[in-house]
Amino acid sequence: MSQNAAWGYGLATSRPDGKVLDVWYPKPQLGTPPEDAQPDPVLLSLERDDDTRHVHLRIVKTVINLDEEPSTAAGAYLRLHLLSWRFVEPNSINLNGIFSVLENVAWTSLGPCFLTDFEDTRMRARAKTNTPVRILSVDKFPRMVDYVIPSGVRIADGNNVRLGAFLSEGTTVMHAGFVNYNAGSLGRAMIEGRVSQGVLVDDGADIGGGASTMGTLSGGGAQRVRVGKRSLLGANSGLGIPLGDDCIVEAGLYVTAGTKVTILPTGGVAPSPEGYILEPDVVPARQLAHMDNILFRRNSQSGAVEALPRPGVTATKLNSVLHIN
Repeated sequence: MSQNAAWGYGLATSRPDGKVLDVWYPKPQLGTPPEDAQPDPVLLSLERDDDTRHVHLRIVKTVINLDEEPSTAAGAYLRLHLLSWRFVEPNSINLNGIFSVLENVAWTSLGPCFLTDFEDTRMRARAKTNTPVRILSVDKFPRMVDYVIPSGVRIADGNNVRLGAFLSEGTTVMHAGFVNYNAGSLGRAMIEGRVSQGVLVDDGADIGGGASTMGTLSGGGAQRVRVGKRSLLGANSGLGIPLGDDCIVEAGLYVTAGTKVTILPTGGVAPSPEGYILEPDVVPARQLAHMDNILFRRNSQSGAVEALPRPGVTATKLNSVLHIN
């Protein structure tokens, strides 16, 4: 196995036929396990058979190579835990094919349940407790907060952050904010919009209410969207390119890679990443990827999308009081 390895003891929920619903790893580790490794006695005490859900809860020892695609549900869950525990950053490990090894699960107040016979499970649970079963979601990915709560974060609605999200200390996810697996923040951030799979939000950035970022699930993973340091996505805006530091996308404007953008010169010129001079021109937004200090706006008279370079201007400054935990 390569040095890019990880391991952990987990509590797996499975059916008699061996299909795994989920695995909880309370203490995952990078590297390979020592020869004398043993599961935590408290974790061992959780092994049992659940007659209501018709599942077994058993301890599993999982060792994986992070360079390889996940081949089992246990390996997939270990990767997701490593992301949410901040052992590895998004886009740094192999998650190809993860959907094919995860079951679609009914996430309930009883715990994860299989969908194939769920109505029977609901009936047994109702007969046993005389109370309805609460359904949280039907999905391949559970809520992060049911497995991992990383230090120093605020999450207003746990339903909106999937296991496998990476949230750095000082990050706030508001009620309407959403963070997918293999995505998240690399520093303090305010997230009131959608952070899609594969998207990184850098330190000091603000994702405004209703704002959206394009993920990589539908695009073959070729384009990684990023929101640079201290950058701002205005309310109901959208982003489909990697945004540089101290940039702003104004409210309501969606910038995709192919959006035609008119570059407005500042003092007659605007620097490009290569250091050349850009004369006023119309270019696809992808050519402005990673460039700093740019305001993307829509001309209110012509409707044209414009890019205004603003050298030395800090786009946003987060309220430090809100991000102290």
